[in-house]
Parts: sequence; structure tokens; C-alpha cells
Amino acid sequence: MKVLLVGEYSHLHNSLKDGLQQLGHDVFIIGQNDGFKNFPVDYSIQKKWDSGLLKKIKIGIFKISGFDISSYLTYRQFLKFEKQCSGFDVVQLINENSFHCTFNFEKKIISSLLQNNKKLFLLSSGYDYLNVKYCFENPDFKSVVSLYQNNQIDKKSFANVLKFRKKAFLKLHQFIYNNCNGIIASDLDYHLPLQGNPKYLGMIPNPINIDKLPFQPIEINDKIIIFHGINNDNYLKKGNDYFEKALEIIEKKYGSKIEVITVRSIPYSEYINLYNRSHILLDQIYGYDQGYNALESMAKGKVVFTNAETEFQEYYNLSEKVCINAIPDVAYLVNELSFLIENPEEIIAIGKRARAFIEKEHHYVKIAQLYIQKWSAN
Repeated sequence: MKVLLVGEYSHLHNSLKDGLQQLGHDVFIIGQNDGFKNFPVDYSIQKKWDSGLLKKIKIGIFKISGFDISSYLTYRQFLKFEKQCSGFDVVQLINENSFHCTFNFEKKIISSLLQNNKKLFLLSSGYDYLNVKYCFENPDFKSVVSLYQNNQIDKKSFANVLKFRKKAFLKLHQFIYNNCNGIIASDLDYHLPLQGNPKYLGMIPNPINIDKLPFQPIEINDKIIIFHGINNDNYLKKGNDYFEKALEIIEKKYGSKIEVITVRSIPYSEYINLYNRSHILLDQIYGYDQGYNALESMAKGKVVFTNAETEFQEYYNLSEKVCINAIPDVAYLVNELSFLIENPEEIIAIGKRARAFIEKEHHYVKIAQLYIQKWSAN
């Protein structure tokens, strides 16, 4: 099978590509490199006019005319790859806005992909129209939308979510929805809002290439090391404010017994090496299921503070913790961290269970097989 994966977030499509290639399929990725993370893609689309004076000029032109120069330049770049992006058995979009273009240019690109390839699938693995709509209509659903609704995050900082409530993105959603062969969710945060939707084909867990992430049995010789990786663009959305407040208390409480490593907005290749020394990793708060950084850290045997709500425990039929559920409560986070610091044998036990869980539920070749089954059947 020949497969084109469109867009890249958090290493998802690269890991899926690895699994599909192991099964003997031809796979290519087109898209941006996910900003500072700089993930590899086969056909690279660069975001133009997106900083400095050019960005200010672009915004001014858009306000006056509604014409977005960045989207136009992205479309021009796609046209250079149009021939290479033709003749595929399957095209999968990582998101409804995979090229980060305005409606007209995104529709032009997706129209080309529809015309020149056999099947097109949509992955729900980030904000999209249906997911955002569900979160706003269900305020008790655990998501970053609650931050906006409670005035904890401003409109400008939440623009990449709010855009999916605009008419243009409703039109884009309808266009993709009506023309795709089906929608697949990558984790429970996207699975739960899609249940009952006629186009929904079900959830396939995120693929993790465990061969590139060797298990490192935890050894605690002196200090317990806590790693906190921060993406400045998503600081509040990941719950980093709660993690930082909890760490302040933990550092005062335990002093020389612990070491805290904090990094901000660094490339993926640096990130995965910097957390190697750690025993505990702080990931994110607002969700039901693990994010990609959490899963890759769990594969290495780290104890990760992330999303692991009751729905997650029940879906995978877990009787023991494979990670620590994180919630927006500083006292709770301090209590959970304190327990681990005072009971290091529990860190070792959870780390082993974390690796076993990834091998069982997220193995990249097994996950690639599930994608092939879904694509072939629809």
C-alpha cells in the first residue's frame, strides 16, 4: 500500500510511518515540522511571513482585504509537490487544518489530494470543529476549553482553538467530513466526543516506536530527579502553572533530596535526551488520556504526571497505575509527588508497568496494522 500522511504533531505520523514501513508499505509525510520541535518530513512546507515585520505586514493586509499571504505561499509550495502527492492508496490528514491555511487555500489543497488519490481519512488528534464544539457544549468535559470559559486564558492566547468556532472552519469541516472515507481518533480526548457520529471509525491509540526508545530501568542512587519540559506557546494549556507552583513547594520541602530539571521550547531531539536522567516527568493536566510526550516517556520507564482519568483506566482495563493522573490542584500534585519521593520503590514499580503498557497498547507496528485494517475496510 502507498500512504501519504499529511501534517505532523508530536511525532505521531513519523512513528506511524515507521510502523507502516516495517510492514512493507511505501509511506511519505508532507507538512510543516511542528515549529521548534523540528520533526522530519519528506515534503517540507515552510510557514512564510510568520514573524517580525513581515508578519505585521501580513496581518495588516489580512485586516484590510481578508487575503492571507502565508496561506497563499503554503499553497504555492504544495503545488511544487502536487505530482509527488498523487497516486496514493490512502491519504490521512492529521487534522482538519493540517496546512494551517485559511479556508479557500486549505480547500484547494485538500481538493487536489481528493482528486489525485484513492481514499482520504481524517485523524482527530488535536483541536477540530467537532471536538471544540463538544467541549464548549459540555463544560464538565475535562479539556483546555474550561480555562477559556473560566477566564483563565485570554482570547488571543486561545486563538488556535477559537478559530474552529468560526464559519470558515465550519465550512472546511463540512467539506472534509462530506468527502473523507472516515474519521479516526488518536486517544480518548478525541474518541469520547465522536462516539455515535456516523463517520467515526473508532479509536486507534497513538503509535510509539519502542525500538527508538529503549527501556531504562530506574535506578535511584542519590537524588530523585524530576523533569519539567515547557512549551512556551502552550504554557497554560498544559497546566504548567500548576506544575511550577507544586515544584516550588516540593523543592522547599525536600531540598537536596531532589533535583528539578526545567527546559523551555527546545527541539525534539534535545528534549528526549535531556529527560533521560529523570525519574519523574511532568507532562500535562487537561484531558483524559496521555499526550505524545507522556507516552514516549513512559516507554523509557519514567513515572509521568499526565492525563489518566477513570475513563482511561476503564478503557484499558487497568488495575494498577501506569502513570499518575494530573489535575489542576497544586495540593494534590504536591501530595502525589511527595508520596513518590518518600516511596522510591513505587517509582521503580510504576516505571516498569509504564513500559509494559506501551508495549502492549501502543507498539508502533501493532498500531500500524490497525490503521491498515481500518483503511482497507472503509
